[in-house]
Amino acid sequence: MKTEKRKMVRNALLLLLLLVLLAGCGGQQVRRDPTQPIVPAKKPVSQYVHDDVDYSVEAYDPWERFNRGMYIFNYYFDKYVFLPVVSVYEWVLPDYVEDRISGIFKNFAELRNLFNNLLQLKIQRAVDTTGRLVINTTVGLGGMYDLATDWGLKERREDFGQTLGFYGLGAGPYLVLPIFGPSSLRDAGGLAVDSFLRSAELDWALDDVDHKSKVRTGIDLTEAVDTRHRIPFRYYQSGSPFEYEFLRKLYLEKRKMDVAK
Repeated sequence: MKTEKRKMVRNALLLLLLLVLLAGCGGQQVRRDPTQPIVPAKKPVSQYVHDDVDYSVEAYDPWERFNRGMYIFNYYFDKYVFLPVVSVYEWVLPDYVEDRISGIFKNFAELRNLFNNLLQLKIQRAVDTTGRLVINTTVGLGGMYDLATDWGLKERREDFGQTLGFYGLGAGPYLVLPIFGPSSLRDAGGLAVDSFLRSAELDWALDDVDHKSKVRTGIDLTEAVDTRHRIPFRYYQSGSPFEYEFLRKLYLEKRKMDVAK
């Protein structure tokens, strides 16, 4: 047990050292790869914007130097670790299998949606989410098939960061998280709560499974790869020298809309 704790402390110190070194490279500019296409938005902004809501956002970024360093770290991690693993994942598995795996993880996330809809007293959205969870877990074979959407029950995404915002807590300082990317102090706290609840749910689901820790590790890694697989964003593919500022503004505005919906 002591040996494991020493390893955890050592790994944490090594990661901290790496982050400090990369933070010093915050001013480095990485050129856009012209061979990679720029992915356009799939839905117009008009589907999310409400006339009675003020969406103007002033970026509060007191930790900008750290955030820019973390942005660079995420770029290199994405390029040399995450995306190569995702490429192997996509090469090994047929698209059909990838979609079924994505469906299972998105169905599991409905528990988070349900929890936060209830906390915000959004009863109709909670009812819709419960219906989605029941239909997709049973008829949809654990979420492999999203029959609930076909039957008129739309996904109602909510997280604890939105719940905190719903009750009036401001976003606070902008924050770029390792690997996770753009966030804020409020949303980082919300992510910690959602992650804790997900961990508790997974522990309950795997209560009688042999080699529980190994199975959990496999599930966590697969979910991480699947999540990155579903995100089309690629660092430094915007073609803009102000990508950091642009992404910061988009994130803060999107989260304001998420809270207001």
